[in-house]
Amino acid sequence: MNYEPSGGYALTDEMERPRRRRRWIIGGVAAILVLLVAFVVMRPSKPPAGAGANGGQPADQLPPVTVAAPGNGVVDRSISGTGSLAARIDMPVGVAGEGGRVTAVLVQPGQWVGAGQVLATVDRSVQSQTANSLAAQVAVAQADARIAQSNVDRAQSLVGKGFISKAELETKMATRDAAVARVRVANAALAQQRASNGRLDIRAPAAGLVLTRSVEPGQIVSAGSGALFRMAKGGELELRAELSEGDLQTLNVGARAQVTPVGSTLSFPGSIWQMPSVIDPQTRRGIVRIALPYDKALRPGGFASASIYGGASTLPVLPNSAIQTDANGNFVYIVGKDDKVERRPIKTGEVSDRGVTVASGLSGNERVVLSAGAFLSPGQKVKPILRKP
Repeated sequence: MNYEPSGGYALTDEMERPRRRRRWIIGGVAAILVLLVAFVVMRPSKPPAGAGANGGQPADQLPPVTVAAPGNGVVDRSISGTGSLAARIDMPVGVAGEGGRVTAVLVQPGQWVGAGQVLATVDRSVQSQTANSLAAQVAVAQADARIAQSNVDRAQSLVGKGFISKAELETKMATRDAAVARVRVANAALAQQRASNGRLDIRAPAAGLVLTRSVEPGQIVSAGSGALFRMAKGGELELRAELSEGDLQTLNVGARAQVTPVGSTLSFPGSIWQMPSVIDPQTRRGIVRIALPYDKALRPGGFASASIYGGASTLPVLPNSAIQTDANGNFVYIVGKDDKVERRPIKTGEVSDRGVTVASGLSGNERVVLSAGAFLSPGQKVKPILRKP
């Protein structure tokens, strides 16, 4: 009975001893591995062979950048302006005579008319009767003149025979002259009435395009009724563009322009035909008048923008991707001596389909970084790849 317990304890202690030894061995190996990993991670790295002075980067691993020498090209100087479209010569047409009741309106807005063409007619029934009366008076005066002339003719044949005196002949001749004068007066009165009747018709003062009408049949009109029609002489239009005082100094009559109405993708060629004679003292701006040929897409009263070309200059032109901007303004990166990046401040000019004009800051012979400038910094060494402009 006592044997078994004591023998059991001795066997258990012998079995635990190898297990404890294995635990110590495993723990020691793990500690060695941890120390090796820490040593590898924390030791200073040795620069690889062939590394240069560019931040430890190998010479064959410098960042490649595309560069180009923009040179100098002829650039049209463009000035932008906005304004309203209008008839170049706006002709208001109203009542020239005494007026009356409108009997017919013969044209509509958008219609072309010739010089003197009737636009509307006014009732002339009373005036026609007056003209008829005057025509009758002319006939009466002419009859009196013929009778007076006959009397003179007979008196001249009898005066030589002594049947009538010379004084009587002279009286008949005076009567004849008075009758002829009354004929002239009657003809003048008739012509005046006919001219007055002709002015009852509202006519186009010149050939052109009817823009608006503000009269209807049955309306009573007079000289105080204002403009009944508005016309554009010859259909010619213009853009009245407002420009700053500085821009006006660079422009002259004849400068060409491109006009684009709001909401349209079409542009229409034009040219300045009149420069402003005064500058608004409040806004320091003036109105330039740009002549345009007729086109149905150009509507007077509409709004449009204009690009006015005020002469050419020789300047470098860069793509938009080459231009960088920060708080100090616009600049570009150029690759200078030893292929190192340099910052160059510039002043930009006109923007066109060709690119951005550089007004100052570049001579055109520099190697300008065309793209990826945002990832570069001054003094950085790069591998330039020259692209022909």
